[in-house]
Amino acid sequence: MSLLTNDFHSLSVTDAAPGLVSDIAAALRGDAGDAGAAAMTQARAQRMSNAYQLAKAQACTQVIEQLEARSLSSESMGPRALREEIELAVGSRSRRGQLALNSIERTLLIEDVEDEVAGLGPLAPLLRDPTIDDIIVNGHNQIYIERGGLLERADTRFQDDTHLMNIIQRIVGPIGRRVDEASPFVDARLPDGSRVNIVIPPIALDGPLLSIRKFRIQAMSMDDYVERQTMSADMAAYLSLAVASRLNILVCGGTGAGKTTMLNLLSTCIDERERLITIEDAAELQLRQAHVVRLETRAASVDGSREVNARELVRNALRMRPDRIILGEVRGAEAVEMLQAMSTGHDGSMATLHGNSPRDGLARLEMLLGMAGMQNDQRSLRRFVANSIHIIVHIQRLANGSRRVMSVCELTGVEGESYLLNELFSFVEKPAMSGLGDFHREGVRPHHARRLKVVEGTPDAPLC
Repeated sequence: MSLLTNDFHSLSVTDAAPGLVSDIAAALRGDAGDAGAAAMTQARAQRMSNAYQLAKAQACTQVIEQLEARSLSSESMGPRALREEIELAVGSRSRRGQLALNSIERTLLIEDVEDEVAGLGPLAPLLRDPTIDDIIVNGHNQIYIERGGLLERADTRFQDDTHLMNIIQRIVGPIGRRVDEASPFVDARLPDGSRVNIVIPPIALDGPLLSIRKFRIQAMSMDDYVERQTMSADMAAYLSLAVASRLNILVCGGTGAGKTTMLNLLSTCIDERERLITIEDAAELQLRQAHVVRLETRAASVDGSREVNARELVRNALRMRPDRIILGEVRGAEAVEMLQAMSTGHDGSMATLHGNSPRDGLARLEMLLGMAGMQNDQRSLRRFVANSIHIIVHIQRLANGSRRVMSVCELTGVEGESYLLNELFSFVEKPAMSGLGDFHREGVRPHHARRLKVVEGTPDAPLC
C-alpha cells in the first residue's frame, strides 16, 4: 500500500539534495528551508487520503498495545522515549511490508502518530504554528484556519467523527467540563490559555464542531500594536496613562475583534503592587503581575445544580480586597455588580462587551441591566452607567482581516436623555471596506486631564 503519490516515492534519502533530510526535520518545527518545506507541503497534502488515515490509526493502535503490554503510558514516558517507541512500531510495520514508506513519509507519519498518542491529533501541528490565530473544525473532514484575519482550508483531517470526539474528550476532561447528548455544547480552554467552543450532535447536524481561538504565547506590547497599526502612538500613550491613573475602561467590539487581547494589553500598564482579580467564563486572560487571582465560572451539572455564574463571582470578589476587578466579558446580570464595583472604590477596573460602536455598547449594557432586574427610569440608569465608566475603547476587525482601534472616547455624563461622549481618537476607513485609512486625534481636551497628570513616572498624555 502506498501512502503518497508514485512521483513522491521516486525521492529517496540518497537521491535527495544535500541537507534535505535536515530541512525535513526543520519543516516539522516550522523553520524549514525551501527544499524541505516544499517536500513537507506535498506530504502533508496526503493527510487528506483515507489510506494515510488508516495507516496512522493502525500505527497508533500498535504503539498503544506495546505500551500497555509493558504497563506504560504516554504520560509516564519522556518525549524522547515515546518517539523511539513510535519509530520502532513504524519501522516494524515497514519491514513486514505493511507500509511502503520513503524517508519523508516516515518522518511525517512518526510525527502524526506522536501527536495522536500524546497530543491532540490533527490539531497539534496547527496549535504549534504561530501564524495561525483560529482553528475551526466542521465535522471530521473539514478543518479551516485563520491567518492574518483570512480563512483558508487546512490540509489535514480526522479519520471519522469517533476520532474527533475522542480528541474533544481529551480537551474537556482535564478541566472538569463535560459534553454529551444531554449537554451538547460547552466552552473550554487549552493548557496554554486558548479558548475552545464545542458543539456536538444532535444539535450539530453535520458532525461535531470545534472552534479554537489561539492564545498568543508571546504577549503583545503597546509598541507592537503601534507597529502593526492597530492603534496610533497617541492612542497608546493615552491608554497607558489612563490605566495607570486607575480610570475604569470598557472595551467593546464585535466577535473576533480582539477585545480580550486588548484587555491583556491594557493590563500590562497596571502597577505590580496591586491585587487583581479576574473573572471569566473560560480563563483566557494572562496577566503578568505577581498578585493575580483568577476565578472561573462553572456550568450547571446534569440536574441543573452546582452552577456558579459570573454575577456570584463578582459579588464574592468584592469581599476579597481587590484593587481592581477585571471581567473577561459582560454578557448577563453581572453587569450590575461590575458597575457597582467601578463606582464604589475599585477604580481602574476593566471589562469587555459586545458592541459595534461605543453608543451601541452602552445600549447593550442598558439592556443587560434591565435583564438583571434594574427597573429604574432611563435617566437614572444612564447616570449610574456614566458615573461608573470613564473610557470606552472600540476595536473592530475590518474587511481585510486587520484589526483597528476605531475609537477612544470618554463617557463624561448624561445630558437630557443622551450620553455625553468625548471622542479623543478615531480611525477613519478610506475607502470603505478596504481596511485602509488614517488615525485622527480630535482637538478636544480630555475630560480627565487633571487626573491623568497626577500619575508620576509616566509621559504626558496627548492633548493634556
